[in-house]
Amino acid sequence: MIRFFDIFLSFSALVILSPLFLILIIILKFTGEGEIFYLQKRIGFQRKKFNLFKFATMNKNSPDHGHGNITVKNDPRILPLGKFLRDTKINELPQLLNIFMGDMSIIGPRPLVEEGFNSYPIDLSLRMEKIKPGISGLASLILRNEEEVLSKTSTPKDFHSNVLVPYKAEVEIWYEKRKNLKNYFLLILLTLVIVIFPRTKILRFFYKNIPSPPLELNKFL
Repeated sequence: MIRFFDIFLSFSALVILSPLFLILIIILKFTGEGEIFYLQKRIGFQRKKFNLFKFATMNKNSPDHGHGNITVKNDPRILPLGKFLRDTKINELPQLLNIFMGDMSIIGPRPLVEEGFNSYPIDLSLRMEKIKPGISGLASLILRNEEEVLSKTSTPKDFHSNVLVPYKAEVEIWYEKRKNLKNYFLLILLTLVIVIFPRTKILRFFYKNIPSPPLELNKFL
């Protein structure tokens, strides 16, 4: 049933948002470096690799510079329009294509690049590979300020691999045990609310027993 709603909602959203997509395609083509979409290999359900679609927000070959695949707040590789697209999460909207094609669900853990997926402890990776990734999820909403958190650490790449990734996996596994249509639609609604009101604490009202973050992370939240 969730797959049916994934198809229906992603197709409907693509149709409704097509005028916005057209405007952004034109703007991106003639600004920055002329790149429109950024495709990156991610790990999906049962470790199947797929191309994740995003609007281009960073300089070409950004993974070869700075912190690699890790982005921090005010990262110098981010293009002027890219900052707006990232802050509003509009850059993620092309992933509606990934949902429609079956690579992803609307709700699920954010898909990682191979290096990030391999940083899971073995027990977590065996469980995470059985969960279809999503455009939004419980862990993503809890850590919606992830770039800001990483910018406050001395070693963003290590902190991401050793602290953030394992914690997000624990949260998504916790959610997966409670996954149903009610929570599916609730998280879609909460995603919209949090995008509009990023400082709201509404998430904790609905999900009170979420796994607690490790001390290294909690001080930044």
